Amino acid sequence: MAYEGLKPYIDRIVAGESAILWPGRPRYFAKTSGTTSGVKYIPITSDSLPNHFGSARNALFHFFGQTGRGKWLDGKLIFLSGSPALDDINGVPTGRLSGISNHLVPDWVKRSQMPTYQTNCIDSWEEKLDKIVEETLDKKMTLISGIPPWVQMYYERLIEVSKKSTIKEIFPDFSMFVYGGVNYEPYRAKLEELVGGKVDSVEIYPASEGFLAFQDIPGERGMFLNVASGLFYEFIPVQELGNENPTRIRLHDVQCGVNYLLILNSNAGLWGYNIGDTVEFVSVNPYRIIVTGRVKHYISAFGEHVIGKEVDEAMQITCREFGIRVVEFTVAPQVNPLEGGLPYHEWWVEFDEIPEDLNRFSKFLDQEMMKQNIYYDDLIQGVVLRPLIIRPLKRDSFRAYMKTLGKLGGQNKVPRLSNDRKIVSELENLKVTLP
Repeated sequence: MAYEGLKPYIDRIVAGESAILWPGRPRYFAKTSGTTSGVKYIPITSDSLPNHFGSARNALFHFFGQTGRGKWLDGKLIFLSGSPALDDINGVPTGRLSGISNHLVPDWVKRSQMPTYQTNCIDSWEEKLDKIVEETLDKKMTLISGIPPWVQMYYERLIEVSKKSTIKEIFPDFSMFVYGGVNYEPYRAKLEELVGGKVDSVEIYPASEGFLAFQDIPGERGMFLNVASGLFYEFIPVQELGNENPTRIRLHDVQCGVNYLLILNSNAGLWGYNIGDTVEFVSVNPYRIIVTGRVKHYISAFGEHVIGKEVDEAMQITCREFGIRVVEFTVAPQVNPLEGGLPYHEWWVEFDEIPEDLNRFSKFLDQEMMKQNIYYDDLIQGVVLRPLIIRPLKRDSFRAYMKTLGKLGGQNKVPRLSNDRKIVSELENLKVTLP
């Protein structure tokens, strides 16, 4: 069930009742936003705390144990997160998960943690970023963690202020990048250029509902599913979404290469909970997953059910082919083209540099999408859809868009796909006028 199914019980917990979904009262509420239920309050209990705040430590120590590389322990570390300032709701501290995390950092890490608590509490991302740069510029930074697009802003501002060419010139001891929240591949080339080379990295999969997985083999595709941490998993094949009684598969029955909706049961009192993510197993011994998208972030205006993994992979392959870097992009259906003719998928893309032959780039990208999704291929071949169209955007368009939503920085992400045109309608005036 989605949050709405548990909401009547969670509302009682928020109101002050005890032992509703789990014994006692929660230690925290992780506050997040929902599309249909407004603000969501996800309980974090004393029993679930080790899952949330022990798993990140385990991921890093596991890397150390695997490689013997631990110089990142010898300097300062930063996690670009939300504000640690918490509200009080009937005696339960409440805020963003990343902000709650700041209160549970062990003492041995606090001595190295950046930025200061006061800076972390600044609401304005741009003001906060300037202060973070000021506080960290002359420090021995060895570990940097955060969502890739906002880490990119941090890198760019550091280079701008320092007048250096790369992050490695500013932080020569920087040796560990920890990331999660979005697919890293679309950002990899740009971030490595800003850094001035590659550094070790660990991918993590934290969510308000639980810390679900982490990369356990350096450089290998996939993350180890957190199977002994107070979480019980079930999986629904994506093609059964919308069925009245979809198949719920237990962990020992999953197969590699199949897209599943992840269903969670937890020691925080979440039961049969649909967290909204789709995953694919790349290994079942041990269980390793990749995140393939969000259930609400898809395009199926014509029955194609295109998911985030498919557009990401198509774009990555195309960018490699043309030697092009993309800052950010989102895709929406155009059902009723003003120019007439067949409907199509419309890609709104902020390029690092617009391709000289955008038409050839678009055709190649369309061919890759046909390889990624057989339904899309059928619609193109059957002349139900015309090939995709790219709308290039001005520099910093997505940052400007996120700023208008009050979601600049922190753990906020640009949706890769929409089944409607709400997002792209806001980007209309940011298009590049092509000759």
